[in-house]
Amino acid sequence: MIITGKLIQLEPYTRDKCHEMYRAYVSDPMMTQYEFKYDKDMIDAMYDTKVFDHSRRYFAITRDKKTIGEIQIKYINFEKSHGTLSIVLTDDSVKNKGYGTEAEALILKFAKEELRLKTVFADTVKRNTRSRHILEKLGFVYIQSDDIMDYYRCDFDEVTTCL
Repeated sequence: MIITGKLIQLEPYTRDKCHEMYRAYVSDPMMTQYEFKYDKDMIDAMYDTKVFDHSRRYFAITRDKKTIGEIQIKYINFEKSHGTLSIVLTDDSVKNKGYGTEAEALILKFAKEELRLKTVFADTVKRNTRSRHILEKLGFVYIQSDDIMDYYRCDFDEVTTCL
């Protein structure tokens, strides 16, 4: 399934797209202090572990046929009708252009209409102001914090509906 937006597409996350993503990936200092180093075997293991996990729905974020990120709904619990949003963009060259916002909006629509989830959770490192801004822009509601993270939720059947 390919989900097309105005700026980007969400495409099935193949092994090749995963490697394309992580060959281009540069650690974001808002997210981590550690520098990422591409390792083919590590990416293969990550792909096998996460992409084939039935509690996740993974997509490559592409623009002009180039993989610029990955997005997923993870920890899907169909009995409780919820999951958790996660997004990673390759580097600063694809940030602040609306790609991440559109990708999140598209996957929320997918979560609501295709997966029939009622709630999507999200979290972000406190210092990641860009992520918090996007979550709030899309209608997520802040629910709590700990020492490192802020936590949000989007309820599709409440007055504070996302999208």
